[in-house]
Amino acid sequence: MPDLTIALVTIVTIVVLNIFAKGFLKAIAVLLGIIIGTIFAAFLGHVSIEPVLQASWFHLPTPFYMGVPTFHLSAIITMSVVALTSLIESTGVYFALADLTGTDLTEKDLARGYRSEGLAVMLSGIFSTFPYSTFSQNVGVVRLSGVKSKRPIYYAAAMLLIIGLLPKFGALATMIPSSALGGAMLVLFGTIGVQGITILHQVDFGQDRNLMIAALSIGAGIGITVYPQVFQNYLN
Repeated sequence: MPDLTIALVTIVTIVVLNIFAKGFLKAIAVLLGIIIGTIFAAFLGHVSIEPVLQASWFHLPTPFYMGVPTFHLSAIITMSVVALTSLIESTGVYFALADLTGTDLTEKDLARGYRSEGLAVMLSGIFSTFPYSTFSQNVGVVRLSGVKSKRPIYYAAAMLLIIGLLPKFGALATMIPSSALGGAMLVLFGTIGVQGITILHQVDFGQDRNLMIAALSIGAGIGITVYPQVFQNYLN
């Protein structure tokens, strides 16, 4: 029950700020919702500061920390399938962002996005961290915040690079309760869904081809979530 209450506090904060706040406060509604949800969780005793106290102040990442990379055909095939899946998701994100920003997306823009993701994945392997891809949650962030300029992205990227060298700031993120994150994700993913509906509204479903593409995509996506065991034998 406390987890549900924390999630509701986070959701209500985001919704209220997004509807009634203006300017900067509205732009950071999601961030403030997570912060207020975390503070509320702290009053309930669901937050521990031990990770922050134990973390060091400064740390440089070590290339190939887990050892020299090795290559196996089975792993290459598996990761290639994962990469293709990620590219499909990223393509949808690019089109959603283009629709939000009123930009005409070209093949050149898509290629630049794919190259950027490939470079990010390569660097993540060198520095022994998880692979990167375009997070669909960011579509919800852009929609809710209304910030559509590239400049804040550059500032945020520089800030994250600096924070990445300061483990105590990373430990702060681990303090956020999953219920607060879940509340924020509910709003973000709901926004993504609505944006997808907006894009589909522009499609001519009078054509059988478009109708079948949408029907099979939605059916396959829902079917896998309902019965994920369908691919169990293939993965094993």
